[in-house]
Amino acid sequence: MRKKISIFGATGSVGMSTLDLIERDPDAFEIVALTAHSDVDGLAAIARRCNARMAVIGDAARYNALRTALQGSEVEAAAGETALVEAAEAGADWSMAAIVGCAGLRPTMAAVKAGGTVALANKESLVSAGALMMDAVEHSGATLLPVDSEHNAIFQCLAGSSLSDVARIILTASGGPFRTRSRDEMRAITPSQAVAHPNWSMGAKISVDSATMMNKGLELIEAVHLFPVGLDRIEILVHPQSIVHSMVEYRDRSTLAQLGSPDMRIPIASALAWPTRMETPCQPLDLATVGRLDFEAPDEERFPALRLARQVAQEGGAAPAILNAANEVAVAAFLKGAIGFLDIAMIVEDVLNRYSAPVPSGIDDVLEADAQARTQARHVMERLTA
Repeated sequence: MRKKISIFGATGSVGMSTLDLIERDPDAFEIVALTAHSDVDGLAAIARRCNARMAVIGDAARYNALRTALQGSEVEAAAGETALVEAAEAGADWSMAAIVGCAGLRPTMAAVKAGGTVALANKESLVSAGALMMDAVEHSGATLLPVDSEHNAIFQCLAGSSLSDVARIILTASGGPFRTRSRDEMRAITPSQAVAHPNWSMGAKISVDSATMMNKGLELIEAVHLFPVGLDRIEILVHPQSIVHSMVEYRDRSTLAQLGSPDMRIPIASALAWPTRMETPCQPLDLATVGRLDFEAPDEERFPALRLARQVAQEGGAAPAILNAANEVAVAAFLKGAIGFLDIAMIVEDVLNRYSAPVPSGIDDVLEADAQARTQARHVMERLTA
């Protein structure tokens, strides 16, 4: 039986890595749906190559362009948010949720409610609507497999073990490209410097999040939902080489770690083949060449995003959605050169101090909190740049 696959965010780095693995064994997989936000040419080319049933462009205004690009093929073209949700309900056995940002929330939730296996790379969905999503997983019988290298590492280290035996979960962090920079030095950081991650090849937004260490803060919030051992038992440890992807310490003081080369195809393959394993083209880990593994405590004064993330993880409710939305707005402004690097966390903290929302009871509540937080973030930026 060929595994039926849908990939949300097919033209992004995670989507392309997933396709790289799938196309190495095409007889094992059937592509149900592929989506992209606005890259019509990239999406159409992939859909043709993979004989996808459906290709969906998130930007509804680009529907005609996609339909034209797919003329002569048997691939169905669709566009807009409703089409993304319909693609999530199209009967895939395994879905990769890799849409960047809160835009991935509705299709990811739809895939979960459809009851299949969802490989989660869209961390913002779980951050913004973690309680709702985990409740949907429980009620639908879906399987949620983490794809972020850190959460996938924890998932592997927990295999066959009970959460009641866990003493600590240790999320490792590279520390980003500015790990050794002072606050004063970081004031002059440019977007091109911030997107140049020393270990990983990632999109611009997640690269900036790594540079501010907000990415690790978001992963902390995710871990609270994925591995409910309590926030006080989840720690962050800086590990510049990105070889140890995370660790689990058990109550007998045994600590298990998952190691591997910094290649996203490794955790993707873990999720794609689960509960078995599959071959990958990734480089084997050569520890003799690596030579040394370094670790250090994170610095929340130089990287306040870590403090803010732990604060909202403790608060729960709509606070994580507010943090995520404000961060998305601030990062987009930084990438455009409208604000400075250090302004990102400052704007997020200002929004958290100015705006709160009721505990969400559904996705609409999450998206309302998200929209209001974005408005607040833009107001803060207006005052900042006035």
